[in-house]
Amino acid sequence: MRIESLRTRLRALGALPLHEDRILRDWVRNAGHDHGRRRPMDFLPKPVREALPQIDQELDGLARILSTHPAEDGSARLLVGLADGQTVESVLLPRDGVCVSSQVGCAVGCRFCMTGQGGLIRQVTSGEIVAQVVLARRRRPVKKVVFMGMGEPAHNLDNVMEAIELLGVEGNIAHKNLVFSTVGDPRVFERLPAGRVKPALALSLHTTRPTLREKLLPRAPRLTPRELVEEGERYARLTGYPIQYQWTLLEGVNDGQDELDAIVELLRGKYAVLNMIPYNANEGLPFQRPGWDKAHAIAAWLFERGILTKLRDSAGQDVDGGCGQLRARALDGAQPVRLHRTA
Repeated sequence: MRIESLRTRLRALGALPLHEDRILRDWVRNAGHDHGRRRPMDFLPKPVREALPQIDQELDGLARILSTHPAEDGSARLLVGLADGQTVESVLLPRDGVCVSSQVGCAVGCRFCMTGQGGLIRQVTSGEIVAQVVLARRRRPVKKVVFMGMGEPAHNLDNVMEAIELLGVEGNIAHKNLVFSTVGDPRVFERLPAGRVKPALALSLHTTRPTLREKLLPRAPRLTPRELVEEGERYARLTGYPIQYQWTLLEGVNDGQDELDAIVELLRGKYAVLNMIPYNANEGLPFQRPGWDKAHAIAAWLFERGILTKLRDSAGQDVDGGCGQLRARALDGAQPVRLHRTA
């Protein structure tokens, strides 16, 4: 179900925009229809009142939690079942955040990502995206939503932008706390500035070397790291939010001194934050996670040279924290492998 198709259905029943907004607001806030000074039954058109139980049932059936895997850091990875039997992953993050998926699978094929190994299966609808937030809100408060789960949001722009608008307008989530993560599709830099809600932007950088980036992200748009940063800087100045550049630290691949020197040259003076995330090892993939002491030293070295760097120990390291791992193991019928942070 798409949010716009639900609005069209409500309008056909005689709903006005304020009626649509109230029904969707109750859903996305997980508030029920009996809060506030007036019950919806008192002011909704009769055909809408009569259809509301069925609509609520359909919204509730968009997604359900199949399994929950809490981690020591306060996060919890959720395996979410969709109505057609497909599955995606969401992650309850510390400090009232949730990471949601925008596709079943992914077509970008990043060499270090489990999700991309199986290709794209289908798009996740705007309703299914918001349903992941609703499921999270049934467990804990949600004040931040990051589109960093399974899939490339830029390849599902219509659905993702619909979800972002509803979350930012009716979902009581600050626009800067809606984070759109992408490998850098040029369409993003056209669509996001034109949206009613302008989310924060996270760009997957991972290296300063164009040839290495093409190897690591084989089906990403052919923007060089420098071109990506130039586009990001324009969006940052427009919105007033710093760009988050994502850098997955891969042992012996993108953690050398040559890369660090190039990062300083590329990002110094930019309105940006560099998120360095030591790789969460995926069984069967040829990449390793650098030691935590080395990762900490890299982040400190960059910070001393004027690059605002945050070293992030990606949520859920001990419960299949890498994107796509939990789903892959569920499909295989295996139990989650438990991973531990390198000392």
